[in-house]
Amino acid sequence: MIKTDLVIIGAGPAGMSAAVAARKKGIESILLLDRNPFLGGILEQCIHNGFGLHKFKEELTGPEYAYKYSKEVEELGIEYKLGTMVLDVTSDKIVTAVNEKDGVFTVQAKAVILAMGCRERSRGALNISGTRPAGIFTAGTAQKYVNIDGYLPGKKVVILGSGDIGLIMARRMTLEGAEVKAVCELMPYSGGLTRNIVQCLDDFDIPLLLSHTVTKIHGDKRVTGVTICEVDENRRPIVGKERYIECDTLLLSVGLIPENELSKKAGIKLDSITSGAVVNGNRETSVPGIFACGNVLHVHDLVDFVSDEAEIAGNAAADFIMDNCSDSAVQICLNTGFGVRYTVPQVIDQSEDTRVFFRVTDIFKKAKILVKDGDRTILTLKREHCAPGEMESVLLKKTDIEGICSNNVNILLEVEE
Repeated sequence: MIKTDLVIIGAGPAGMSAAVAARKKGIESILLLDRNPFLGGILEQCIHNGFGLHKFKEELTGPEYAYKYSKEVEELGIEYKLGTMVLDVTSDKIVTAVNEKDGVFTVQAKAVILAMGCRERSRGALNISGTRPAGIFTAGTAQKYVNIDGYLPGKKVVILGSGDIGLIMARRMTLEGAEVKAVCELMPYSGGLTRNIVQCLDDFDIPLLLSHTVTKIHGDKRVTGVTICEVDENRRPIVGKERYIECDTLLLSVGLIPENELSKKAGIKLDSITSGAVVNGNRETSVPGIFACGNVLHVHDLVDFVSDEAEIAGNAAADFIMDNCSDSAVQICLNTGFGVRYTVPQVIDQSEDTRVFFRVTDIFKKAKILVKDGDRTILTLKREHCAPGEMESVLLKKTDIEGICSNNVNILLEVEE
């Protein structure tokens, strides 16, 4: 059995950022594990720009952003094993993995950071009627075919879902010569960033059909078209509002799911809304010494924020290993109120300032974010615009929450009339 101080599962932007932070804080024995044959994770296929504006104050492509961190990993001498599949993680921080060179091996760690990322929701989760013809892809799979393998998945495309990857692939397919007929979105608002709607759809005259979904896929050996339909306020198709669109390809951008099978094996408590772990301000899970960060915790808009969060986890894991943690602070649970879908972290303490990330449930204009302890308002912030597709945050300073003993803080969002 290998013994090490820190094992990090996943060598994408979250895993690498956490490893660099932990090394800089003094942890020498670190092992990064990733099933891919390269460092960087999903960023290697994200060749579009827009990365690094917050973190590096410059606009980078995905591979360029990944290179900055992989270079640091190399320069700091952080050990990593690629082409390695992690099979199991226990609450005792024993990690079982397998690769071609070492076979099956186990690692006993003092701390573990989970940074496995997320996966795409597939057609099987949507229950769309029709046969099983060729030409149906998740947007991420299509992105890999185009950007890594050099294949064009189709010539006439309909995209279901307006998440960021779907919007980006609408532009990418157009640039490669395909005709994107429409982007259909079940909700009455887009799930992507505003800048992606403008740059990827509006700039190319690609229609965004809100409150629309695909109700049937046509074709036998290959997709020949889809039936789309307008939906009502309960997201149910409206009879008589169907129409047929001829296409040979359907791309699905219908949500991302944190990859938490290993978390379940370790007995970690998961949040029913995010599908990620329940964590405190240090991104420590319900199992002491196991931390989570990045898209395995909750799906982020920007990779810059993934790196910021991973640094929190890396520093906290280092403190745990060096026994620099304090358990004396009062733990405060965060509960969501009207207009707020979830928060990360879900638990904070009074010993330090904590930035709380959250998503809203609808589009709000001129909104007030209220942080309350019972009937007492601790903090009020104003936002001109809030949308479910864009992460929001509020900084809770220790001076704001000192003296709270109820262990029950509600984060509420109210809309000004």
